[in-house]
Amino acid sequence: MTDKFILPRRRFLTGAAAGTGGLLLSGCDAIVQSPVAADMLDQVGGLNRRFQRAVSPREALAKEYRPGERSPLFRTNGNTFPDSAAYLRHMATNFADWSIPVTGLVARPLELSIERIRSLPQRSQITRHDCVEGWSAIGQWQGPQLGPILKMAGLSDKARYIVFRCADNFGDRPYYESIDLVDAFHPQTILAWQMNGERLPIGHGAPVRMRIERQLGYKQAKFVQGIEAVESLDGIYGGKGGYWEDVARYEWYAGI
Repeated sequence: MTDKFILPRRRFLTGAAAGTGGLLLSGCDAIVQSPVAADMLDQVGGLNRRFQRAVSPREALAKEYRPGERSPLFRTNGNTFPDSAAYLRHMATNFADWSIPVTGLVARPLELSIERIRSLPQRSQITRHDCVEGWSAIGQWQGPQLGPILKMAGLSDKARYIVFRCADNFGDRPYYESIDLVDAFHPQTILAWQMNGERLPIGHGAPVRMRIERQLGYKQAKFVQGIEAVESLDGIYGGKGGYWEDVARYEWYAGI
């Protein structure tokens, strides 16, 4: 992707964030209660989607940066420390027994151990993370691409979405997100277990998080503990495809 396409999108997002600044002051953790505010977010999200699709194909790569351009401080947000007994047990053993099942509409369900995730062919990329809150940071991520994993599992022709199940909770509901197959097979969509050359910190989603570089931060599911291929999102909690989409009417497609 060229800067010609990247810069107008960034400016558009900045303008959109400014226009809804009063709604987004509390950032990714906020739940917009007002129906009027929610309608405005829906409109901004829809404009963003239509604008992006008009100027750049979905398959285009997000801009990648040089090592010297990494941000000295990469803040955390959302849930930063899952406190379930199961997660704490994994943390105590440095996630040695963590595994991610790949299930749903696949011919050969997988159980990917953390060791196997680290041993699969890797992709390393230095990219910019953009939060719906309005801040950005550049970091280096490494992990296997999701696309080859889905092929290894024998993804069914009926599958239309990939759902990520996470170990962190909001109240009594675990975090979840989803993407379509265009993003699932995008070359920059990886299961990141390394950040800036080190194992992924807890606050950033250890031991594995998603990096879906063409979408906003809330789509980058952290603490991933399950991957499921589905035909429809209707049966996933509220049916909108993600936690924030269901509870705060965030746009399902958060393309940047």
